Amino acid sequence: GSSCVCEPGYRMVSSNDGSSVTCEKCPENMSGVTQDGWNCITCPKGLTSKGNCKCPNNEILVERSIDGVLLNEALCIHCNGTEQSFSASDASGSRCVRCEKTFIQVSKSCDCNSPNILTGGLCFLAHEGLPPKGVAAVRFAQLGITLTSAWFLKNLQSSAFACWLYSNLTACQALGNMCVMNMNSLSSSSADACGLFQYIFVSTARVGVTHSIPYWRHNLPWLYYGDQPGLASQVLEKNHFPTTFTFKGTDKDLKLKFIAASFDAAGNFLKWQNLEGGILQLCPDTQTKLNAAYVFGTTYQQSCKISVSKILLDFANPVFYDLFLEYNGGNGQQHLWAVPVLNLNLQYNEKFVNQGSNMNNWLLTRRFFLVDALSGKENDLGRPPRVIRIASKVTISIRLVSYTQRGTIYPPLITVAYTDVLIQDPETQSVMVSFAVSYEMDQSEAQIQTDIALGVLGGLGVLWSLLKTAGWKRRTGSSIIDLQTVFRFLLFYAGDLANVFFIITVGTGIYWLVFFKAQQFVSVLLPLPSQEEDFVTYVACAFSLKALQFLHLLVSQVAIDIFFIDWERPKGKVLKAVEGEGVTKSAAAPVSIWRTYFIANEWNEIQTVRKINPLFQVLAVLFFLEVVGFSNLALMDASSSLTRSSESYIAPWSRILRFGVSAALWVAIAILQVIFFAVIYERFVEDKISQFVDLCCVSNISVFLLSHNCFGHYIHGRSVHGHADTNMEEMNMNLKREAENLCSQRGLLPNTDGQTFQISISRKMRLHYDWIHETLTRKRGPARLLDSSANTFEQSTRAYNAMNKFLSSFIDHVHKEMDYIVKDKLLLERILGMEFMEPMDKSIFYNDEGHSFTDVLYYGNETTLLIFDILFFSVVDLASQSFVLAAILTYLQQEIFRFIRNTLGQKNLASKTLVDQRFLI
Repeated sequence: GSSCVCEPGYRMVSSNDGSSVTCEKCPENMSGVTQDGWNCITCPKGLTSKGNCKCPNNEILVERSIDGVLLNEALCIHCNGTEQSFSASDASGSRCVRCEKTFIQVSKSCDCNSPNILTGGLCFLAHEGLPPKGVAAVRFAQLGITLTSAWFLKNLQSSAFACWLYSNLTACQALGNMCVMNMNSLSSSSADACGLFQYIFVSTARVGVTHSIPYWRHNLPWLYYGDQPGLASQVLEKNHFPTTFTFKGTDKDLKLKFIAASFDAAGNFLKWQNLEGGILQLCPDTQTKLNAAYVFGTTYQQSCKISVSKILLDFANPVFYDLFLEYNGGNGQQHLWAVPVLNLNLQYNEKFVNQGSNMNNWLLTRRFFLVDALSGKENDLGRPPRVIRIASKVTISIRLVSYTQRGTIYPPLITVAYTDVLIQDPETQSVMVSFAVSYEMDQSEAQIQTDIALGVLGGLGVLWSLLKTAGWKRRTGSSIIDLQTVFRFLLFYAGDLANVFFIITVGTGIYWLVFFKAQQFVSVLLPLPSQEEDFVTYVACAFSLKALQFLHLLVSQVAIDIFFIDWERPKGKVLKAVEGEGVTKSAAAPVSIWRTYFIANEWNEIQTVRKINPLFQVLAVLFFLEVVGFSNLALMDASSSLTRSSESYIAPWSRILRFGVSAALWVAIAILQVIFFAVIYERFVEDKISQFVDLCCVSNISVFLLSHNCFGHYIHGRSVHGHADTNMEEMNMNLKREAENLCSQRGLLPNTDGQTFQISISRKMRLHYDWIHETLTRKRGPARLLDSSANTFEQSTRAYNAMNKFLSSFIDHVHKEMDYIVKDKLLLERILGMEFMEPMDKSIFYNDEGHSFTDVLYYGNETTLLIFDILFFSVVDLASQSFVLAAILTYLQQEIFRFIRNTLGQKNLASKTLVDQRFLI
């Protein structure tokens, strides 16, 4: 379609390089047109479809005399095929050449007459012992079709005969290529390409082998490693690759020098090719990134979608490769190590299944191709093939020798998976292809150690949960084991098991991070993505269980019983008019409620105070990961650099390393924050927990709270001055006296400073508390001044006063039948977090120097909150592979749960203390 030509029967008169031509019809007596198209000529033996003269086989067309004068009538001159001449027309029919040597050898002429066999343009003598007649069929198993290939039909039999009779190197290579195109079929009953190859392989044992390799016959290509069961494991594991690899130091060796011997389909050797040129990668990429595929320790992955039309254009003729790995021998010479191929599409017999991890069921091969657009052609008329076969997945696997300390590897293995494509519309059809270089080691030992750690720590977790359950039973005052006890044990165990999974996953992540990135001689390799599934499962389990523990903590904290004991007493009496009686009586001066409101507000504010700053924590982790570049440590390469060039190849992420890097940063930054707040900020700037305790004492209000039925905490806030409802001058004077030790100490016991206690109350005390509390919480919320009835309001007020009077008298040892004692906890009780003594007749107040009342606040559960944040961040990151998204969602969940905790805690505070919720701001 790029130039003009004359139609058949017309000669060319003028031509402007084909852009415009002038044609003239030939006369009837000279209807033929010369080969060059400029003249008309008589054709005695007929015309071709293009209007030129034609001659029979073994005759050549002559249109001009020796001096170039055009003949009136074309001549067909017979080539002399007899002895001495042995000539025949060439493929174009323009001259006589010496005929193919097999014709001369077999028939002493250029004719291959019966009973001789003519096939593929070669002549063979018919006699016994020839390979069987080949089947020119190619099986496309994925599509379920078998085609008669034009290439096989033309060349299979001749290649087999020439290889067997003459040991012709090119013919043997061509036969081997046809076997590879037929997916190394092993059917012993079939006379396909592989059947003919096996026939010749067995029949030529006498000719010897190449390089002492029993599977590599002289003059034959090396296609198989043998079909003995278990041979694959011997090939891949018996001998180590004779060189070592290092990541650090001056003698580091990081190059994998793969080279390939390439052949065309006809069996001609093309050249040696270095794989760094990207010859195995169908996807386009820059040379720098292509070369990164062969840097030892750098996991390489590349995938793309290629149109079928481009494949047909770029890979019209298949190229076959024999892959080798080059290394330096002990004598300083260069040596080659043959790289075996695992063809996942190999058409196997019953003994072999090239799938799964059991090497005993593998049959290893040698030769492979990337695209076969030749065997699927059913004719030679220039039409596109009906089916093409594409290497859609190519993986080079490098396996580390177990327990090596010097970077020793097993022989590499290349795994190829082919896709059969039925050609329908090449412009719209496309194929997904991928190329990868993976590094792996035997992970069974690591898995065993992980299972042992999980079993041991899980067992200890059961014991610890049982102790927690026993302590919970003691604190609830119950002695029977019921369904609630079992449920509570499961909740405790969920939290402990989450900690077990967290410890194991963090330890695993940091182990791989440190030992893989810091090693000099290669001793460990990262788990493959398929081997990370157990690790991801552990992280998911840890998050799920920790979320359950966190929700349990949240529910427990918003349901505590709390009451503020007001120690303030009325100052004198006031006169008050009695409605309806017209008289005036004296009454006790009212005590201000504002101090109680103030303490309630302060308690409400510290409910979600933490030992760290959550926003700073998230921003700091994100800063170190994305800005400083710690995220680059999670790449599956040997580099420990925090920066990467934008032009260089970026290895895929390791999920284990991503978790290890992010978790290590979370823990490190959190520890630094805790140290900063505990040592500097809370000591020199602000300590909200200690300030709250001091405020209680200045306000003359104690805090009585029960986190369990018979266990809780007490903050002694009774003012040493007897009252707190005073003016500024007197308040400053009281504080000055206290600073100069001119008054008694703040402690519950005389001459002590202990203000915070863990309390274990008796059953009788709890029943009396519930009896008063029942009228206090009969309504859902506190009485409203505008819309509540007088009776309800007065009832709630009486209940509040009764509770305040009862608790204050209880603290003052008024009720001898419900008295208490103060003592120190035993060391083992502190360690186990439970009480050995049961409060039968008297309640027990345990001295507490650590402000343990924060157990009912966020502040005292920082470890649980921090682990939950880390796991939430990690789960989002593992799902999205985005640290930024994980940071944003982590901060959002922190704010959401903080809002829920504040809102529900505020409602509970208003309900339990009769403090109107409108005053909690």
